[in-house]
Amino acid sequence: MNKFLLRKRMFLASASTGTTSFILAEVESSRGGEYKWGHYMLTIADCRRRIQLEFFLGTVRARRESLRKLDLLLKVLGSFRNALIAEAQAITEYERSGKTKPKPQKSTKGT
Repeated sequence: MNKFLLRKRMFLASASTGTTSFILAEVESSRGGEYKWGHYMLTIADCRRRIQLEFFLGTVRARRESLRKLDLLLKVLGSFRNALIAEAQAITEYERSGKTKPKPQKSTKGT
């Protein structure tokens, strides 16, 4: 039997960018529920930064919390996506309108 039910890594940017951003999802097999101490990890990396999120399934409470954590992540990512799309469209429309771009504001720190 394969040790991992899911082990998938995908690069987040096209190869032409040369960046190494990736997402890695790992779900170790519980061997039909027999082994509850497995490795359940989501790794997200962007150049030099990396975060790893663990989704422990060893107890009833941990399973409930891990699934709640994943549901919340998906909800926030969906909201983030919608906001990013809206801002990208606003920027594109502004650029197409030919309006002059605002000048960067000078920092008032230290004055």
